[in-house]
Amino acid sequence: MHAPHRDSAPPASARSATPASRRSVLALIGACVASVPLLSAPHAAGAPTAAGLDDPAKKETAMKLVSSAENSSLDWKAQYGYIEDIGDGRGYTAGIIGFCSGTGDMLDLVELYTGRKPGNVLARYLPALRRVDGTDSHDGLDPDYPRDWRTAARDAVFQQAQNDERDRVYFNPAVRQGKTDGLRALGQFAYYDAIVMHGDGGDPTSFGSIRRRALRTAKPPAQGGDEVTYLNAFLDARVWAMKQEEAHSDTSRVDTAQRVFLRKGNLDLDPPLDWKVYGDSYHIG
Repeated sequence: MHAPHRDSAPPASARSATPASRRSVLALIGACVASVPLLSAPHAAGAPTAAGLDDPAKKETAMKLVSSAENSSLDWKAQYGYIEDIGDGRGYTAGIIGFCSGTGDMLDLVELYTGRKPGNVLARYLPALRRVDGTDSHDGLDPDYPRDWRTAARDAVFQQAQNDERDRVYFNPAVRQGKTDGLRALGQFAYYDAIVMHGDGGDPTSFGSIRRRALRTAKPPAQGGDEVTYLNAFLDARVWAMKQEEAHSDTSRVDTAQRVFLRKGNLDLDPPLDWKVYGDSYHIG
């Protein structure tokens, strides 16, 4: 596991405005991602017909791009067993998207896993995960929880649970809103990466707030705007949000990655892709 930048880019769950369970919060206010409700239809009016980020090949690219920033590796599937306390006040951070014991989404994940596979190695920690939710405490988790997490990570059922929670909480809302705004794959990825880092609580640096900040200066294609102009405005708002917290102050995942693709006009996020994060170079052919 090579994850030197976890402290530079805490997971999406860590940016939730409240410690409430994301499963319950998303069920109630999932549409708060936008200043207008998300459309349930696959494509909003005016949405492009090119392959979106939910195309299997594009989605694989998205997973690698995020992993390059979160784990300094393109091998995102190697991160199922990742777990450590990075000292950010959110308890344990673990898995492919950085589920946190202190912010509810790790609890949601283990509940989902246990519903699918009762008696699994992590099920006995559910009472402790409920107690530590909203704190950085390891009470009831130490000393064996990290070892048991890594054991569970070898289970295909747990891997699929991680995939499904990633999609439900982060990936699907980002793609849905991107399509609603008439954005192609690059714009949908910009939304996804923002939710991964900032979550979508009600604070000024959440994804929804970043999007609203961008809308003050540009319109997305679905509202008659130019896609490149809007994406530049969104990335400007994203950089502003990142700089509000010292842990996010390195903005290379925007400056030397997403903006590189945008400057090249690669709005469909087609390979080959070359980018840098934290000074490290990556390539997808």
